[in-house]
Amino acid sequence: MKNFDVVVWGASGFTGRLVAQYLAETYGIDGELRWAVAGRSESKLQDVAASCGFGGVAILIADSHDEAAIRRIAEQTTVICSTVGPYALYGSPLVKICSELGVHYCDLTGEVQWMRDMIETYHATAEASGAKIVHTCGFDSVPSDLGVHFLQKAFQSEYECFADTVHYRMMRASGGASGGTIASMLNMLAEADKNPSLVDLLADDYSLNPPNSQRGPDMPGDDVFFFDETLRRWVSPFVMAAINTRVVRRSHALLGNPYGAIFRYQEGTDCGPGFKGYARGLAASLLGKFGMGLLGLRWARRMITPLLPKPGEGPDEKARNAGFFEVQLHGRRAADPSQRLTVQVTGDRDPGYGSTAKMIAEAAVCLAKDPLPEGGGILTPSVSLGDAYVDRLTQKAGLTFTVLG
Repeated sequence: MKNFDVVVWGASGFTGRLVAQYLAETYGIDGELRWAVAGRSESKLQDVAASCGFGGVAILIADSHDEAAIRRIAEQTTVICSTVGPYALYGSPLVKICSELGVHYCDLTGEVQWMRDMIETYHATAEASGAKIVHTCGFDSVPSDLGVHFLQKAFQSEYECFADTVHYRMMRASGGASGGTIASMLNMLAEADKNPSLVDLLADDYSLNPPNSQRGPDMPGDDVFFFDETLRRWVSPFVMAAINTRVVRRSHALLGNPYGAIFRYQEGTDCGPGFKGYARGLAASLLGKFGMGLLGLRWARRMITPLLPKPGEGPDEKARNAGFFEVQLHGRRAADPSQRLTVQVTGDRDPGYGSTAKMIAEAAVCLAKDPLPEGGGILTPSVSLGDAYVDRLTQKAGLTFTVLG
């Protein structure tokens, strides 16, 4: 028997601390869930634990690049929940060891190039050991991936078939910028500077799919501003689309393409109808393109980076508690436009930290405690956790999944 159900890796960091606080508040220190925290500094972990309400929890020590120490920790637990990014810099040894030992793993990465590398390097190893390696267990990409899962179940119940077209729309959100997400993005751009082939990988809508898997027809790109003729509303680019769309497509491929050969998925920000929607969307699109264009230039990146939030920086508790998000997913059948359904996914905290911390915490508990589909590999939240995860998020983590009709 393992000593622990879950080990929170990086609990002295900003997000790791929030995850540990949530576990302490929700499951207690000496309750049914046996959990521990891990990191490279025992004194920092002790200080954070004492000040943040999880003093008394077991503390384990290892550096992210010390494979022997990582292995000793992994051998003691069922699940490792990693909050230490950028994952391309700090995450590979942990994925390697969990894959080899059959230890489940979840993280918050949105680094497509690193996920592709982990798939190519460790998917077969994790399949053989039974380890479920689950990336993107936060705001990217849980509302997208589980939202499609929830929509398709409702669609099948209503029409006895699946939607072959799904539009994700960010409706409303409030929250502070995530220093960890920004650091991961900057590292991804720096890697692309050194390796230009990554530009093509990052631009490929199917970059996370298994080799030689089916590719569907294109929709309006996730980086364009356009008028959605079906919904009659203006749509601007959504900043997380380049991650989320790849994850949803990987889920579809791993499931054996149940939504059909012409399945199409697109994400954007809903800007509303009419002239106001047009003006709002155009301004957001131009500002976003200008910002990304600047970050794509090395000299500009060097100037801008010191002004951006750093890893470990984020909104204070008041801002996190006041935050929220609201997403809608619209599904339809191309062959019969009358077959359509909309679902809504909401969160009761700011998306980047408050809700994300609860999402990854419940992903870890789900991996440790719930009966899940057999099989390991580099998986996605919907494929590995499915309905059990939806239940946990709605019952404990402040998310809702609702059929709007």
